[in-house]
Amino acid sequence: MTSPPLTTVRTAARPLESLRCDIAGPPELTRVVTEHLRLLGAETAEAADTAEANGTAEASGAAEPSGTATAAGTPGTEATPDTPAQVVLTGGGFGPVTAEVHWTDVRTTPSRDAVGPPRATPHPREAPPTPDEATVQAATGIMSVHGRRDDGPRGLGADYAATAAGVLAVQGLLAQLLAQARGGNARAAGRVTTSAARAGLLAVSQYLAATGADEDEAARIAPGGPPFTSADGTRFELETLDPGAWAAFWRALDAPGEAIRAGWRPFQFRYATACAPFPEALHATARSHPWARVRQAAATSGAEVCALRTLEERAAEHDGAAPWSLARLGPAAAAPGRRGHELPTPDLPLTGITVLEAGRRIQAPLAAHLLRLLGADVVRIEPPGGDPLRGMPPACGGVSARWLALNRGKRAVEADIKSPSGRRRLRELVADADVFLHNWAPGKAAQLGLDAADLTAVNPGLVYAYTSGWGDRLDDAPMGTDFMVQARTAVGAAVRPADEPPAPSLMTLLDVLGGLLGAEAVLAGLLLRERNGGRGVRVDSSLLGAADTLTAPALRRAAEGAAPRPPAGFRRPLRTADGWLAPTDTCAAAASAYDLSTLRTAEALDLLRAHGLTATPVTTDLAALHTGARRTGSVGRDKHGAPVVPDPWAFS
Repeated sequence: MTSPPLTTVRTAARPLESLRCDIAGPPELTRVVTEHLRLLGAETAEAADTAEANGTAEASGAAEPSGTATAAGTPGTEATPDTPAQVVLTGGGFGPVTAEVHWTDVRTTPSRDAVGPPRATPHPREAPPTPDEATVQAATGIMSVHGRRDDGPRGLGADYAATAAGVLAVQGLLAQLLAQARGGNARAAGRVTTSAARAGLLAVSQYLAATGADEDEAARIAPGGPPFTSADGTRFELETLDPGAWAAFWRALDAPGEAIRAGWRPFQFRYATACAPFPEALHATARSHPWARVRQAAATSGAEVCALRTLEERAAEHDGAAPWSLARLGPAAAAPGRRGHELPTPDLPLTGITVLEAGRRIQAPLAAHLLRLLGADVVRIEPPGGDPLRGMPPACGGVSARWLALNRGKRAVEADIKSPSGRRRLRELVADADVFLHNWAPGKAAQLGLDAADLTAVNPGLVYAYTSGWGDRLDDAPMGTDFMVQARTAVGAAVRPADEPPAPSLMTLLDVLGGLLGAEAVLAGLLLRERNGGRGVRVDSSLLGAADTLTAPALRRAAEGAAPRPPAGFRRPLRTADGWLAPTDTCAAAASAYDLSTLRTAEALDLLRAHGLTATPVTTDLAALHTGARRTGSVGRDKHGAPVVPDPWAFS
């Protein structure tokens, strides 16, 4: 079945039109907030000053924030290192809403999904460090997970936690405005608080969940992983979900059979473990063939390969598109979608909203998880027999710990969407829903007759959300999975310092950031629907948009002819006798001059402090986050016993 054509109206698809935004604080924390609010239609304090020089924000999609680190709400006053970013949205008939974005988090409130009181305690002998991106990556376990393939913690060269926190802040602002538009008792709220630390915990939540499981990991955690390197020096990623294609690819390159068999399991589970200890024979096989031969083997086997791009190459082709798109469905005004009987509350602004999620893996399930934490009723569409990933090891209380991290609290409905009866069942559910969210393979929705045109015929007020790999923006795109998108968009270069070869992180950076952007896009679509008389909206987000959001500063440097990659040794923790220390970015060069290898971590901290340098211990065992707050917020346990990270926002 093929979907009928759909008319979209792309004019005025700006849910924040007629609102004004004032932003102050550290530029690392305000960059994404400024860019995204401009793209959504808000007039920012900087917009009028830069529009003539840079063109409109919606045309570029990459305008630089002012970067003036003034104290929040006090123009002209120099900020202290721990000054939060502050954002105030006013106008458009709404009561003012405010967001604060901090680096770290002194609160210990657990998630609403946690059972029992919090058990967090302060980390022994640790004075509060000067907060920055390095501090957050060290404390929340990002450095530990990202460094698994390297046999030691490594910092991400890009400001990942700050970027994610910016998206969370925009989500909180949109949720508050949406609650006001829906008529709830939400004007008593008006302020949302989030932090880079909470964003960091959210990013590692799946890996943290595994540390609280009743059984061991399905695959060994040990150093190693892609990319591979060809005989002529091309570094490349390999992707396939089919063990037959994996074996055929390596057989075509004459790899040893034992190495092929031994390599599949770590390759298959690298998304879960953030490492892939392959047999060295596979790397040796890749190095023995030129790139053209590798590509031929991929073409004949059904596997896919992608050469790692440079930041200069990505900057040259970058289209400047926004990380998501919103399109009003029309052309005429449609009847409003279903309205829940429950009205929003200050701390649950999406109460009364129903979300149907037909997601797989991480991106769409995480987006729906965030919408549920904001109060939405999420109904998960699963195949007959239930989602097979419920049984993915390791388990907590008989359920996959990783599955719980993304799907706890959702209702489940089984429907075989490949059958006519299953599709009818899904359309019946859509008739009473506000949002339909999926991340199916490109073209699948249209083939099944479940695209935006089909479902808005059932519910004209539906927000139809598609979270994809590429967003139809690249003609030569490979399979749209996290590591392939990292390779194609030069994320592998942006996260590694200049003295290391580029390599995509085996931490699922883009799946998580893509899920955050998907939730942001849905919230924008819901607000647009409210401001356009209930007319349905299509929203599209992608892993490509997530990559461009993360690498935007590096792409700008590349476009300007400056060195785009982080400098040598950037965010490389220092070894102590019993652990690792991560200096703040401003102290890293001076701190590296000291030999800390014979000192215990507490002694090394004292030495650095005596010389005016700040650092923080690196969380190398994620299980320590269960009991040590580390200024990141309290990690609780759900009813299955699985670890639960704190909710990303607090409304007041």
